[in-house]
Amino acid sequence: MTLENQQPHKHVGKSKFEEAFSVFAPVQTVEEIQSEIKKLIDTHYDALNNHDTISFLHSTIDLTSLGSEDNTDQIYNFVKSVNDLDDTNPTIPPVASICVYPNFAKTVKETLMVEDVHVCCVSGGFPSSQTFQEIKVAETSLALADGADEIDIVLHIGNFLSGDYQAVTDEIEELRDVTKGKVLKVILETGALKTPESIQRASILALFSEADFIKTSTGKGYPGASLEAAYVMCQVLKQYYDKYGVRKGFKVSGGVRTTEDAIKYLCIVKGILGEEWMTNKLFRIGASSLEGDLLKHLK
Repeated sequence: MTLENQQPHKHVGKSKFEEAFSVFAPVQTVEEIQSEIKKLIDTHYDALNNHDTISFLHSTIDLTSLGSEDNTDQIYNFVKSVNDLDDTNPTIPPVASICVYPNFAKTVKETLMVEDVHVCCVSGGFPSSQTFQEIKVAETSLALADGADEIDIVLHIGNFLSGDYQAVTDEIEELRDVTKGKVLKVILETGALKTPESIQRASILALFSEADFIKTSTGKGYPGASLEAAYVMCQVLKQYYDKYGVRKGFKVSGGVRTTEDAIKYLCIVKGILGEEWMTNKLFRIGASSLEGDLLKHLK
């Protein structure tokens, strides 16, 4: 479903973007959102706080190394730790992917020995999205050529905040064309968007631009994930599915470090989206330190 084919305009003078936004229920106030989050956690947390859930959470991790100090040897050892865990603890489901800068895609691809783990790369001028579109296309194409299965890009926050929604969607759609047949995740950088309405609108634009996942944060320079942002994004995903019959994924990233944190986000996913989203094909957590905390409960 794209902005062009969603439906004819019903209101003269109303842009295709306003039409798209109007399909979704008005966003709730921050106070209402926080109240609903509390209810979801109170309802689901205790039932989800168990070994099976923690094992599942491990399988949703996009295990991430995005440091300025990263190098080939460090990434090799990073991937080797995933291989070693699978060898020594085969009952623990492996992480969903290993997420790195695109220049390390080949290292991950050549080192990785665990069949179900994907190669994920950030791309498109991550984390700011501030570069030429031609560079974004080239970087993404090179990452795919070197073995990336999944690409995480950043919605252009500057264009979004200035109201240039056409530029936002054109950029995502071009990168969608480049990544056909692969998983495309669009990072909203919710810490920069700040308001529930902006988070809702950015989610809608990403979905109508054919993102496979919407993702909270880069974890760079802005506040990371929040329960409030997750709630708004999951509400958009639910309404999108209800209207168009298409399930899109949700990825939380940026500051999710403990098992307790992860379970709280899962409460929101389960409470709003339901059991169908309790799979790493539709729910991911971008993290590095979280894995170690989960493994304390699993080993």
